[in-house]
Amino acid sequence: MGSPDVAPESRPDSLTRAMAFMVFSGLSFALMGAMVKLAADAPVTSKVFFRNLVTLGITSSWALRTRCNPFGPTPYLKTLLLRALCGLGGVYFYFVALGGLKLADASLLNKTSPFFVAVLAVVILKEPFNKGILPALVIAFSGAILVIKPSFDYQMLPALAGLASGGFAGTAYVLVRSLKGRANPNRIIFYFSLVSCGATLPFVILDPPHVPLAQWLALAGTGVFAAGGQYGLTFAYHHAPASRISIFTYLHVIFALVVGLVMFGERPDAWSILGGVMIVAAAWLVHRAGLPTRPGRES
Repeated sequence: MGSPDVAPESRPDSLTRAMAFMVFSGLSFALMGAMVKLAADAPVTSKVFFRNLVTLGITSSWALRTRCNPFGPTPYLKTLLLRALCGLGGVYFYFVALGGLKLADASLLNKTSPFFVAVLAVVILKEPFNKGILPALVIAFSGAILVIKPSFDYQMLPALAGLASGGFAGTAYVLVRSLKGRANPNRIIFYFSLVSCGATLPFVILDPPHVPLAQWLALAGTGVFAAGGQYGLTFAYHHAPASRISIFTYLHVIFALVVGLVMFGERPDAWSILGGVMIVAAAWLVHRAGLPTRPGRES
């Protein structure tokens, strides 16, 4: 059996490749969100299951084709499992948010993840903390409040779920970066998909989706587009430092805004637009603060 932890991590960083993967990922995840909304009558656990089922099939095929055993011994098993659990939490809460929010609003709250990345990279990756990003963090979470619109009742729960999804996703992204050169991206995605499917399968069996054919197709589409988005995102974080490419996760929001308008006629209100501008502006400040002092150090 081959080693599951070789290549492409040994390749040098490339911001150009990372950006290309981010564009592909953003469009795929926006379409995934649309599929989740179209499968409105299916339980959230079923949506999470199908979201990961296609990816599990792809990564399992990779293991068979390359004769790599994804269960082979590795000193990073705990990190792989923790990344999988954080990813599962991010997906679950994001899908809860999609059930009660506009596609663009849910995507905005999910994309608070770069700010969690900025903080957690210090804790987990031991990267130096740039105090200059503190104002950006304040601006970002002020913008998130405008999107959430606190009402202090049950109607606020989907928005809080969206923010929670950003926290879990940010943790997962930092863990992905920590595995660069240690675990193959396919292996990382395999564990994420396996853990997610294994955790939700019992709920699918106990409460299977009773939905029309169109919603079954939407569930299948959720898995297809999620696979594209997941691969794009994982390879992007392997091709460039988290601090340099996290800004490009906001391409997802732009795509989500267009998809939500075209497919569902959703138009964000003025507060959401203002909050979104604040979040994106803060993300740009964090991005600029994280750039190297000498341009051109990475291709």
